[in-house]
Amino acid sequence: MKKRIIFTFIFIFIIGILGACAGEKGSSSSGSETVKIGYFPNLTHIATIVALENDYFTEAFGEEVKIETKTVSNGGLFMEAMTTKSIDVGTVGPGPLLNFYVKNPTFRLISGAVNGGAVLVASEGGGVSKLADLDGKKVAIPVIGSTQDVMLRKALQAVNLTTTSNGGTVELFAAAPADTATLFVQNSVDAAATQEPWGNILESQAKGKLILDWDEFAWGKESTNTVVAASDEFLKNKEHVEAYLTAHKKAVEFIQQNPEEAQELVIQHIKGLTGKEINKEETAAAFAKLEVTTEVNEKVIQEMADISQEAGYISSNDIEGLIDLSYLK
Repeated sequence: MKKRIIFTFIFIFIIGILGACAGEKGSSSSGSETVKIGYFPNLTHIATIVALENDYFTEAFGEEVKIETKTVSNGGLFMEAMTTKSIDVGTVGPGPLLNFYVKNPTFRLISGAVNGGAVLVASEGGGVSKLADLDGKKVAIPVIGSTQDVMLRKALQAVNLTTTSNGGTVELFAAAPADTATLFVQNSVDAAATQEPWGNILESQAKGKLILDWDEFAWGKESTNTVVAASDEFLKNKEHVEAYLTAHKKAVEFIQQNPEEAQELVIQHIKGLTGKEINKEETAAAFAKLEVTTEVNEKVIQEMADISQEAGYISSNDIEGLIDLSYLK
């Protein structure tokens, strides 16, 4: 059992630290223009992965545009890369996006990608069987200010708990999702607010207990996990914006109509990046805990900003102008 956990941990760690990946499937090296697409090698970024694997971006942009890709392990790194123009457009969690927008309003949320896909799981020895049991406990989150951080804070409101950073009793512990299984085995944390497939891995390989499923955690099925973010500079080229969203919408429709084939494409894609293969059963179980969509609940995004301000992550909850779904039409 421990050998399997260690193997999975090493494999996922490789995925998490994977750097820039230029010349993805479907790229053209002869184009005079370049579009740099960013994403995480996670199931919650399935729309971007499917669009790459099925050559939707190449078809939409045409032969004159070179497609470059960059993978990152968390939203902060994604937004830093977008700030330095290493990424033009791609998929990221709304938490990091709005946090960076408040400081530098040169980015836009132009489409939804995935709702749900995040869960709250308790470790075997943590003594947590329900949300209220997190009083005085330590909870792992991917990174401070992440979407899962904000979702946890939202969930805690229902049981009148707050984090230690805001004078409460729940301690947050930032750790890469790939590290959480080991933290569970070592009894270093009592629970984890994490995205899939890591939540399923905690249950199946680290004896974790599901406390809040994807449709119960924070805003439930309206919980916005992944969105399409674009820089203002990228949005100046209407043809490029139209091409990206054409490919994105085509990928969303493909996933909705062909879920099993879409999951296989994710497995194939990650194997191509790392040389390792994700378990099909774990992928299917994780996929059942998310909803692929282009829709965005703007009230949820605003409430995320409110919570981020209360946490002290941003100085203002004014995100007017961040969301612009007009490009989807």
